[in-house]
Formats: sequence, structure tokens, C-alpha cells
Amino acid sequence: MWTYNYADRNYFPGEYTAAYITCSEKKADWKTHKKVCAANAQANAGSGTQSAADANATQSTKALEADFPKPFHRLDAKTWLHDRTEKDTYKLLIDTYRLRLDDDYTFTGDVDADSIYGGATDGGRAGFRRFLKRVERNPDLLPRWWTPAKAEECMRYGTDSASWSDLGCAVEKHDVSEHYGNQLMPMQLRMFGEQVLGTGPGGQKGAAMMKMQMAVESGGGSASTH
Repeated sequence: MWTYNYADRNYFPGEYTAAYITCSEKKADWKTHKKVCAANAQANAGSGTQSAADANATQSTKALEADFPKPFHRLDAKTWLHDRTEKDTYKLLIDTYRLRLDDDYTFTGDVDADSIYGGATDGGRAGFRRFLKRVERNPDLLPRWWTPAKAEECMRYGTDSASWSDLGCAVEKHDVSEHYGNQLMPMQLRMFGEQVLGTGPGGQKGAAMMKMQMAVESGGGSASTH
């Protein structure tokens, strides 16, 4: 059994190694596949770093078309995706799904048969479509312009093998942080995923961390990104 803390998301080295080997025994070739995907993600991510001054910034404009202040307040209000462009919305939905896949694989060993972790031959599209349907059960989470036709556009957005948003490639926490130039983006994705799926990674709840980050945004504390 390994330890996972929602608040800081640290891997505990010895325990994590044992857990990863167990998962690797399920899918012997997945470790190699993840290395290839990680290399692709790095190539598409850019090299932005985050200073202490912008540690609680929404996200880097190099990865999204528009920034919004106080993202954790928006998450709490369930308006995190509201007023975003179509491209940004598609991208964030895809990354919420991909990071949750990796979290489930890493922390609990859970693998969906219709995901690339489960050997899906369609590039993971069926698994992502199922995730989108879960999102659509909570329509208030989506922008007002969302329609079934937009859902299909979102699916197509994830099929470009040359782009960051390729559903056929896995991402990990550090890939997301580097791509968006924001160490808090994995936390945002995980909290949005919790609103969609009902629980956070490993069955944890993010309510306490949400309150902490909202206090930071209101000037009442310091950001936790670990």
C-alpha cells in the first residue's frame, strides 16, 4: 500500500516504485509507451517556468487562449469552464480526462478497458467519449455554447497525433505543469475531475484544499503546489 496526499500530491519514493511495478506487470509494454508519450508531451510543452510571484496565476497564455482570475473561486462556483473559448474548453476537458487516467493507474492500479492504459486500439476515444457523457450529466459545468455538435468537435480535437491534446498519449502531473507553465494546473484539473466523477484521485476529497487555495486567491495565505 502506498500513501497519497491530495493536498500535496507527493509520491513517496519506495512505496511508489513498488506500486508502479505492480501496475507494470499488468501491462508490460505500458512503461515504454509512457516514456514515448512523455517525450512527445515535452516536445509540445514549451519550457516555461513559474516564479514565486506568479505561483498562483491562473495559467500561462502560451497554453490557453484566455486567462481568468481566481480559478479556484471559479471551480467552487462550478464555472471553471464558463466563458472559455472552444479550443481552451476542449483542451481542458481532454487534460482532465488524461490526468485522471494516469492518477487512477498510479494510485490505485485501476485501468479502464476502453482507455489507452487498458490497451484500447482506438486511441482512447471511446473512453474519452464516456467521460464527456459524465460531464454532460452536469450541464452547469459546461459553457452555455456546448451542444452535441461541440462534443463531436471536442472528440476530433483529441485525435491529432501531432498536438499536445492527442488522446492517444498519456500525460503526468509534471507534463501538465510544464505545458501550462503553472504548477497549480494539475490541482485544477483534478478538482474539476472530482466535480465530474464524484471523487478525487484515490477516492480523496479536495474540499479542504479548495478552501485553502481560495483563501490564497483572496490574499489570505500562500499557495501549496506540492
